[in-house]
Amino acid sequence: MPESAEEIYARVVAEVGRGGRLPAPPIAEWDVFPWEVVDGGIVPKPLAAPAEEDARNGESPDRPCSSCAGFQGVIWENQRWVVTHPRERGGLPLLLFLQPKEHLDLGNLDDDMAAEYGRLTVWLHRIMANLPDIGRVHVDKWGDGAEHLHLWFIARPRGLGQVIGSYAVEWHDILPPGPADVWEADLATVARKLANHDGHARV
Repeated sequence: MPESAEEIYARVVAEVGRGGRLPAPPIAEWDVFPWEVVDGGIVPKPLAAPAEEDARNGESPDRPCSSCAGFQGVIWENQRWVVTHPRERGGLPLLLFLQPKEHLDLGNLDDDMAAEYGRLTVWLHRIMANLPDIGRVHVDKWGDGAEHLHLWFIARPRGLGQVIGSYAVEWHDILPPGPADVWEADLATVARKLANHDGHARV
């Protein structure tokens, strides 16, 4: 069962004290991070001039597809799809990815794959949203880093008012990771419940 907001808050207080600040995640140092501190205030960075975009993983021989090299963290699969987790657990209860086994991006799905993608998205969202102490499940599709389709499912805790919306992804990196045994049990629960619809649990 995912940790409650009170348990997560107690973990943070134990680490940095009440009102203490957690360290900034690595994203704060990324070139694409849009904010910087100037004269003691946070302001948007100047917008860089247009330039050629870098190839994504899977688009060129010098940027091979890491998914096609072997899926890591598989918790569920059927003939054409896998659900995976990041190698390292983060501060939110769950972050999962739905990916096709074949090297496809969203616009390359045929009608059958698209229909299956829709069903799996709804099932996975519903399963994660019905876990105890989950406030919302965000479903996001970005594709700037890798060509291989990977849909994000981000379960945020109920009751932590700052950990909402698009910032939930950043809080996943900011908050200290929760207990491994709780995380592993939640992964197994999601995999088992998804396997009740289709495919096989792998954890």
